[in-house]
Order: sequence, then C-alpha cells, then structure tokens
Amino acid sequence: MRINSSGKVSSVRIMDPPTGSSSEAYDYDLLVIGGGSGGLAVAKEAAGLRRKVLLLDLAAPSPRGTKRELGGSSLNTNSVRRFLQQASLLGKAIQDSQKYGWREKEQASHGWRELVEAVQQQVKTCSLELKKELKRCGVFYLNARAEIVAPHTVEVMDTNGSKRRVTAETLVIATGDSPQYLGVPGDREYCITSEDLLSLPHPPGRTLVVGGSAEGLESAGFLFGLGLPVTVMQQHDLLQGFDQKTAQKIENHMIVSGVKFLYHCSLTKVEQTEASSKEVVSDDSAATPQQFSNGGLRATIISKEGQTIQEDFDTVLLAIGRKATTDDIGLECVGVQRSQDTGRILANERDQTSVDHIYAIGSVQHGRPSTTGLSVHAGTLLARRLYRGDSTLCDYSNVPTVVLTPLEYAACGLSEEKANLTFGEANVEVYHSHYWPLEWELPGKNKNSCYVKVICHIPDHERVVGLHVMGPSAGDIVQGFAAAMKCGLTKEQLDATVGIHPGSAQVLTSLTQTQRMSEALMMRGNC
Repeated sequence: MRINSSGKVSSVRIMDPPTGSSSEAYDYDLLVIGGGSGGLAVAKEAAGLRRKVLLLDLAAPSPRGTKRELGGSSLNTNSVRRFLQQASLLGKAIQDSQKYGWREKEQASHGWRELVEAVQQQVKTCSLELKKELKRCGVFYLNARAEIVAPHTVEVMDTNGSKRRVTAETLVIATGDSPQYLGVPGDREYCITSEDLLSLPHPPGRTLVVGGSAEGLESAGFLFGLGLPVTVMQQHDLLQGFDQKTAQKIENHMIVSGVKFLYHCSLTKVEQTEASSKEVVSDDSAATPQQFSNGGLRATIISKEGQTIQEDFDTVLLAIGRKATTDDIGLECVGVQRSQDTGRILANERDQTSVDHIYAIGSVQHGRPSTTGLSVHAGTLLARRLYRGDSTLCDYSNVPTVVLTPLEYAACGLSEEKANLTFGEANVEVYHSHYWPLEWELPGKNKNSCYVKVICHIPDHERVVGLHVMGPSAGDIVQGFAAAMKCGLTKEQLDATVGIHPGSAQVLTSLTQTQRMSEALMMRGNC
C-alpha cells in the first residue's frame, strides 16, 4: 500500500480470498480488536463463513470510572441517546396530552433514579445478549486487552493481568473512539462526558455543556427537557460537518425553548466549591421542583475579549468531540499508519491499512463518516470480501445520520456548504420549506420550527445530493429517502412521488420554493 503526501491511500493489490481455513501456522483465521458494532459485525459474518475468529474487547473505564459494556458506542452511547431523548419528549407529551382530552390527577414529576436504573439494566441485558450471540455464531470472545507485538501476533492480557500470545492470519482494528478532554485544570477530576451522565446517582442540576457537537446539543436538550437549567458553551461552529443553516435553526429552537448559549468563550479551569443545595424549576417542562444536593463546581471562563468570568454549576459536561482509541494497541510496532492530527487509521477503499493483512472498521478510520449502521455494513462487507470472494466495497457516500436533539435533525448526503464547494453555487439549487406536523396543531406548538431542505445538482438533471429534515422522527423519514438517493434520485422523481396524508414526510414531495426565491423576496421586503 502507498500513502501519498495528502494522506490519501492509493489502491493496493489484494490477494484472492482463501477458499478454506488458514494454515495451521496461525491460531485463528481472523482476530478482531474491539467489540463495537463494526467489530461484532465482521466477527459474526466471518464465523458464519466457517472461519475461526477471536474477538478481544476490554475498554478502559472513563476517568470518572464509568464502565463500558461490550457493544461499543452503538450500545453504550447511541442506544442510550435514544432512551434519553425519549425521556425528554415524554415530558412534553404530558403537557400536550391535555389538548387531547387527558386529565392528570396529580402533577407529573420525573424520577432520575428510576430512569438511570432502567437504562443501565437495559444496557447490561443487551451486552449479555451480544455475548450469547457471539457464542451461538462460533466466535471466541475474551474480555481482554490486546496489543499487536508482531505482524501476525497479538499479546492478550486478561482482567487478572495474565498474558499470553496468539496469532492470526488477518487482523481487524475496530476499537472505536472515546470522548475528548480539554486538558485544563480540573477537567478529568470534576467534569463528566455523555458516557458518564447516567452514572450520576442524582440529577445533574444546573449544567454547563461545553461544546456544540451533536453529543453536546443532545445532552443539553435532554437535560433541559427534564426541567434542568442548561447552558451551552460553543467551542467552534455548531454541529461541525452538518448543514450550517439547519444547525442555526436547531440553535434558535433551543434558545427560544430556554437553553442558554455562550459564544466566543473558552473554559480554562474547573474547581470544586462547597457542597450546595439548589432548587431547580423550569416553566417549560413537565418536571416539578426538586432539591439537589451536590458538590458545586466553579467554572472559570475566558471571553473572546479576554474577560474572566467565574460561574457556579452543579455539573460540567464536556462534549468537544471524540478521539480514536488507537493508542497502546501496538500499531506503530507493525507500521500501521495513522493521521498525526486525529490518531485515526489511514485506510483504502477496501478498508485495508498500510499493512496488507490488517484492516480498520468504523470510527477508527480517518476521514470517513462514522455511524453505527455504517460500521455494521462495512464490517459485514469486509468479511464477505475476505472469506466469500465478494467484491462489493462499502460506499461511504450518502450515509444517513441523525442528531437526537429535542427537535430531531436527520441528513443524508451533502450540506449546502459542501455542495456549493463541490459543484459551484451556480450549479446548486436548494428547495426548502417549513412545515407544521398535524399532531402539533391541537396543542398549537412551534408552528414554524420544523424544516426540510433538498439540495440538487442542476446540470445532472437536478439530482438530489443532499436531503435534510428537522422535525419529529426525522431519522425515520430520511432513512427511506436515503435508499432513493443511492439510486440517483432526481427532483423530478421526488415531485412525482405520491405523499402519504396525513404525514410529515409528504412535504418533501411538493417543494416548489427555492432558497434563491426566498432570498429575492427578502431583498424586496427590505427595499
């Protein structure tokens, strides 16, 4: 394999896949390091193709001691994200239910401990089911740490500290990623990440969320939905990599709801103060006032102008991005090349690293999108190429993704900014519209909040290159259109599609207003 100066990996020669099991010179045909969604997928598929497979997974606990179960981010983070979003939405649904004729005998309140116990139990149950499934598939699984010590040799250290070495013909790195820390005084001692949120024995109280990432906005929305005061401190652009105009609409919706935002600030220190007892009330929540006894935290914040601000919070949650967990697994020992900036592994179109028999799957890859569904898909295809003779490569374009904010946002394809950069602004047409879900009309909520945007490449018969939805169940809506985009969906075909009434997705089949038209009308109105 050759890696050029830009960091891109050129094509490599791939040997024909074996027709039988590997030589007895190796203990295993395939050894997978990491038990996330991609690692599980490649291991199970390879075992189903009658290969001898070993999967090693021992994720270190977070600095706050939160244990990570088998399943990686897909189980420990992504599934939990949905549970937390649903908890927040149910609080709103209780309020809306009155317009539908429901009467409450007493005011509803939220029980933090009940939520924590239920979610933690569900995660443990799912992790146990995964272990049983691996056994049924014939995958050998060890809860152990792995380090590559030679091209085909991995040193295995179990939880008791005992070590042994095993060999495999092919290695797959699927160790995933973990939350980053700022590197300021007190961040590891006193701050938490989204992974630690449900390890708290009490409600988080007044919370500072540092970072405008998807994790940050999701956590802020969830906590605010439970009636807790939340402040979001942006470090960079909101939702980097997503459509920025849509991200601004999400921000506006959260601000109108009552979430506070701090701009052009940086966190420089977190320290503990005397224990505090605070009563937290939110008029925009179904939660009732609650007493929280928690060790108070003092955050030192520096503004863009250099002004120092100190503010007290009960919890400081860091959501500044994630770092690939590729350190200390021996990649340098065998020459696997990584990005110097991100630590993520450079891989070619076959998911192959700079070492021919070592592959990378999932969020450890540099410069590629990362979602649970994509990791499963890529892992399955890799196993089939290695052991079934298939040639299908994973398509890393038009990958649907979702942000589980209170007003859900899902997207597939290019953002408006990326489309303009790729094709030129004159060659891009953007169709858009606000809409009002029918179920929101009775409670009269947020009439102009929901939004759709379809981005088309004009010279290519207005082929749809980006689709964005902001509204209830946006992820489920975009999932279906993602399949159509894989088939080359055009605006004409979208217009010819019969919409389902009553339903929110039908708005995508009747878009006539372009962004150019909207901007022209605004210009006339200002004249």
